[in-house]
Amino acid sequence: MSNSPKILLVKLSSLGDVLHNLPIVWDLRARLPDAQIDWVVEEGYVHLIEPLLSRDSFRGIDHIIPCGLRRWKKNLFKWSSWKEFFSFREVLQSTSYDVLIETQGLLKSAIVCALANKTSGSVVAGLANATEFSGYEPLARAFYSQSVKVPILCHAVDRSRWVTCSALDWSLIERGNSPQFYPSEFIAGLPISSVAGLSKSYILFFHSTAREAKRWANEYWVELGKEFSSRGYQVVFPWGSTSEKAISELLAAQIANAFVPPAFSIEDAFSVIAGAALTVGVDTGLTHLAAVLDKPTVEIYCDSPRWKTEGYWSDRIANVGDIQNPPNIQEVLGASLKLLQQA
Repeated sequence: MSNSPKILLVKLSSLGDVLHNLPIVWDLRARLPDAQIDWVVEEGYVHLIEPLLSRDSFRGIDHIIPCGLRRWKKNLFKWSSWKEFFSFREVLQSTSYDVLIETQGLLKSAIVCALANKTSGSVVAGLANATEFSGYEPLARAFYSQSVKVPILCHAVDRSRWVTCSALDWSLIERGNSPQFYPSEFIAGLPISSVAGLSKSYILFFHSTAREAKRWANEYWVELGKEFSSRGYQVVFPWGSTSEKAISELLAAQIANAFVPPAFSIEDAFSVIAGAALTVGVDTGLTHLAAVLDKPTVEIYCDSPRWKTEGYWSDRIANVGDIQNPPNIQEVLGASLKLLQQA
C-alpha cells in the first residue's frame, strides 16, 4: 500500500457512535499524513464531524459524504428520494478507495461499502462478531474482505481502533495512546451560547434517553437540582421531543430558578455544553459530547454497561453506576462537587 492511500470511513449513526469513532481519524492521520480520508455519515450528524474537516494547516477529514438513509426509507416511493440516492452513489463511485473501514457492524453500513468504488486489492474491514449490548447483523460480514474479531467486552472507541489497525496491518493502538476527538483550537474557540435564558453559571441535566430503563429516577434529578440551586447554579433541563420537554418542565417546576430552554440543534449543543460549569447526564449522545469535548462531565449508568462507553481519557469525566446498578444521589453529588472544585 502507498503512503497516500484513499480511505473511506463508514459510521452512519447515531450521535454517541459517531463521536466514539472520531479518534481513528487522528490515528490514521498520525501514521498516514498524506492519506485521503473521507467519511460517510447520516446527514443529521454531519455537524459532529465538520470540525475535523481539513483546513489551513490542520489536516483531518478530506471529504464528508452525507447519507440520507433514514429519510429515504420514510419516503421510499418518492422519486426525489431515489434521485438523492443515485447522487449519493455517484459520489461514492467518484473515488477509488484502497481501504474501507466499517465499524458499525450493520447491514446498511456494509451496503454503503459495497456501493463504493474500490481499487484492485482493496481492503474492506468490518466486525466479525458482536460486542455485548451492541447492535450487530452477521450478514454484514458478506460485504467485507476482512472480518475483524474483537473482544466481547470492548469499549466503542477501542472497537473502532481494533478494526482500523487490522485493516492497515498495524499493531493495536492501546489505551495508553489516549484518544483525541476534536482539535483543541476548535474547543477553545467555541462561542458563547446564543440560547436565550442561560445564566452565567449553569449546570446541564441530560435526563432523557431513547430507552426508558437507562433513565435516572426523577426524584434524584430533583434532589440533585435543589442542591445545585442552593449553591447558586442555574439548573438547565434540555429536551429533544415533546414527551421529553414535558418531563423537563415537571422536574424544573420543583427546583428554584431551574430553566427549560427552547429546542436547540446539535450545532448549538457544542456552545451550550462548552459554557456549562458541569454536565450531568445519563448514557446518551449529548452526555458523551460533553465528555469528548473534555468538559466537566458526570456520566450516569443505570441500565447499560459502563465499560462500553465510559469516558476513560480524562480526569474531568466521572463515571458512576453500571448496568442494573444505578448510582444513588450521594454518588452523583460527590462526583459532581469534586469536578466543580477542580474547575
